[in-house]
Amino acid sequence: MEEIKILDKTFTSFISSEEIDHSIQRMTNTLYEEYKDKIPVFIGVLNGVIMFFSDFLKNYKGNCEIGFLQVSSYKGGLQSSGTVDLIADMTVDITNRDIIILEDIIDTGNTLEYLYKLLEIKPVRSIKIATLFFKPDVYKKDLNIDLIGMNIPNKFVIGYGLDYNGLGRNFKDLYQLKGE
Repeated sequence: MEEIKILDKTFTSFISSEEIDHSIQRMTNTLYEEYKDKIPVFIGVLNGVIMFFSDFLKNYKGNCEIGFLQVSSYKGGLQSSGTVDLIADMTVDITNRDIIILEDIIDTGNTLEYLYKLLEIKPVRSIKIATLFFKPDVYKKDLNIDLIGMNIPNKFVIGYGLDYNGLGRNFKDLYQLKGE
């Protein structure tokens, strides 16, 4: 089992890039079937979504527009701080548009709740939430998640856009904290 060390933590192989690619292909096919006669706006939640967002767009067969927003809830730790800060608001006008929020990972749901509150004051036609990774064991909200790539256990993970203290986002596979 491959191990990598980042700062004071060791991580072991968890999910291969091939498995991730398969999930993304399934997700793009599902959303294309629903939106093939429309032009949805895919909104990526930075920073962790960057690899997922890029691979998702490469596989999406239809017309679309893109935008980003940036929020933060981890603040360098191994778990969510419980508060969500808006770092950068939407980079595109979403008025009367079909919006699909692309998230890298949803765990407690705090960020998702924040995004719903942020979007409910904007005049959009529709909102869907799609996440590549979902931790159902720690999800605490009663909010709809429309499309899930993979359910994963409540383990701290890095790679494929996810980080530990800003490091590890560049690995193409997903790694879990050793000993969890």
